[in-house]
Amino acid sequence: MYSNKLGPLMLGLCSRKAPAACMMRSGVSWTAMCKQRSLRSVCVKTQSQTVPCHTSVRAASQTTVDPEEVRRFQSMASKWWDEEGQFAALHAMNDLRVPFIRDHLLNVHTTRHPGKPLAGLRILDVGCGGGLLTEPLGRLGASALGIDPVADSIGTARLHSSYDPDLRGRVCYRACTLEELSAEEGEGEGEGKKGPAQFDAIVASEVVEHLADLETFAFCCGLMLKPGGSLFITTINKTNLSYALGIVVAEQLLRLVPSGTHDWEKFISPEELERLLESYGFSVQSVRGMLYNPVSGAWSWTNSAAINYALHAVKVRDDAQAEQAEESSSHPAAAHT
Repeated sequence: MYSNKLGPLMLGLCSRKAPAACMMRSGVSWTAMCKQRSLRSVCVKTQSQTVPCHTSVRAASQTTVDPEEVRRFQSMASKWWDEEGQFAALHAMNDLRVPFIRDHLLNVHTTRHPGKPLAGLRILDVGCGGGLLTEPLGRLGASALGIDPVADSIGTARLHSSYDPDLRGRVCYRACTLEELSAEEGEGEGEGKKGPAQFDAIVASEVVEHLADLETFAFCCGLMLKPGGSLFITTINKTNLSYALGIVVAEQLLRLVPSGTHDWEKFISPEELERLLESYGFSVQSVRGMLYNPVSGAWSWTNSAAINYALHAVKVRDDAQAEQAEESSSHPAAAHT
């Protein structure tokens, strides 16, 4: 995964409430889309009109990958499946995040498959690391693709999944970035080829707090999701508490985490993340606080999202976009507020 997975372990020490150059192919269509996106004024289009939406909240660098993060996780690529090691908190997080994803998808997709509730759904796991989340999604019946820029992590994921016959033909992995994948899918448009919107759900768990550019991430997710598709994110809030625990205590005082592991400026609050996603055509459906207990090694849901939180958003359907555009055009002043 892109993000450092030791963060949730340290941030869970306190449960009190407190005040978040394209590395892709240079195809003409993708370049044009990047240029349009970098204007940062995202529009809802109909056949006869274009209606501006929110101005997005961050500048665009057009790459999601931070090279320092890639180097850091390269050194840990063989340790993903050590349940007692530095990824122990991530293994334990599956007790919350897997049901969170499953239940929200079942609310949207009503077809039932006994024993394999996510059968028939295609899910993209962004920053999959060693496949800690990709595998359980595959066991629930989903066709799951895990991607990560660290090739050695993908090697670990492939090796581990090969031991489970139930995952064959259901889980696969690629060493690539989200923008590279979306560029390839975009180049596949045309008769007899797949378009970019091919996934029923995208998962980015403990990823966004270490991305180089969240606008590129949101833009690519919008391209890759089918209309009505779900986006699931777990991450760290941007609060004084997260700075105190994740940076000062963990890195500078106790040195339990290597200095420089976290950049507090990359943390993002649920409110800011919601504004960003809405500007790229998503509607946030749910935000829930999460808490890790380092003594018991277990995660639990909490009323406070001051430290860790999980978010579920849905890509606005084409018909809903058209309705929004029609409503905005009938109230021109409202479209610019």
